[in-house]
Amino acid sequence: MKFLYSDTHDYVDPGYDFIGDRNAATRRRYWDDVYAHELMDPVPYDGLLVAMSAVVQADGVPRSKVRYSTAEMHRMLREGARKFLRMDGRSLHDATLMGDCGAFAYATLAKPPYALEQVAEFYLDGGFTHGVSPDHIIFDCDLANPPRTAVSATVQGRYDITLNNAEAFLGLTKSTDGNFVPVGAVQGWSPASIAESARTLEAMGYRYLAIGGLVPLRADAIHCVLRALRQAIQPQTQIHLLGFAKAEQIGEFTDYGITSFDSTSPLIRAFKDARANYYMPAPDGGLAYYSAIRIPQAIENPRLLRGIKKGVFSAEDLQRREAQALTMLRAFDQGRESLESTLDAVTEYQEFLGKDEGLSEAQRASEVEKSRVMNRRTLTEVPWKRCRCSICSQIGVEVIIFRSSNRNKRRGFHNLGVYHRHLQTSLERVV
Repeated sequence: MKFLYSDTHDYVDPGYDFIGDRNAATRRRYWDDVYAHELMDPVPYDGLLVAMSAVVQADGVPRSKVRYSTAEMHRMLREGARKFLRMDGRSLHDATLMGDCGAFAYATLAKPPYALEQVAEFYLDGGFTHGVSPDHIIFDCDLANPPRTAVSATVQGRYDITLNNAEAFLGLTKSTDGNFVPVGAVQGWSPASIAESARTLEAMGYRYLAIGGLVPLRADAIHCVLRALRQAIQPQTQIHLLGFAKAEQIGEFTDYGITSFDSTSPLIRAFKDARANYYMPAPDGGLAYYSAIRIPQAIENPRLLRGIKKGVFSAEDLQRREAQALTMLRAFDQGRESLESTLDAVTEYQEFLGKDEGLSEAQRASEVEKSRVMNRRTLTEVPWKRCRCSICSQIGVEVIIFRSSNRNKRRGFHNLGVYHRHLQTSLERVV
């Protein structure tokens, strides 16, 4: 089973100054930056998935945070995705590069914004190893398996668009001389309709299917979907799970013959999860999660800036406490400060984070105490000192500080590495 990371333009400045909190003076975005597979050894995934919606602009598609510039788009299509993403080295020249249309980006439109010929050309010009047929996402999944007549005309239309596109797309790929493997996109409003869609795609000639619409589903619903789907198709037909948000639970799904899945979850949780920001292997073979120590930049954090402008606190006092928290944490890492004094300094700074959020004194006190408990565990167990990955070995305690994208993304890279090893170990146990 292969783990593909969904490309979200995630790279970091290798010359970033963590003490001064600034990029290298001569740094050029992208050109001097490095991806996780360049910074980490071993590479923390088995390949990448790239969404066409992030690369190729289309009318009506909302602009997302993951958006290539026009120059970047042309460069990728001219050089190919492997060279643009710097996966053309010896260790990665055979890695999977899967392209899809990024149906989430145009979910509000009546139909996909890309012509079939345009999609096929994107996969060919980009040099992708696999290309998913253009689908139109269906968010509903009724485990009661209602018939087609019981669902809305919109859902029926999206189902038909996905299948009709898949049939026409497969015809187009026959003229590409096998330059990429066509992958049939599966959508449906229930386990039964998803299974029927998969059966239909298999009958068309697809031998690799990409299951969409799984992101909002709970694990029990995904089990229902995969059971129905696997019973409907041949054992040798390959399955890819698109946008699999339950990456940490992938061990539950090994019996379904899954070939690959993509996820951004390990990296995203580094800076969007409330407490599980840093991954480590757990003694029981699972994953252990730690809360990063939040020390945001005093005069750049939007929440703190609002408080300064409203006069809730002064910029000078905030910066003094920020500097103290950073100094104490780094001294603690070097064995020159105690855990309690470090906790006190971090807590004093974090108390400001809730002062402008309309919380009562009791609510703020409760939030501060919760943070202190999580910080105590992190500082007691010092997981970054036990990790030997490329990130933790290079930047030490900076990896556990929740602050600026260069730290947070590096922590995400670390998480990808821990997760990838966890997946490989889990699969070895199953075999």
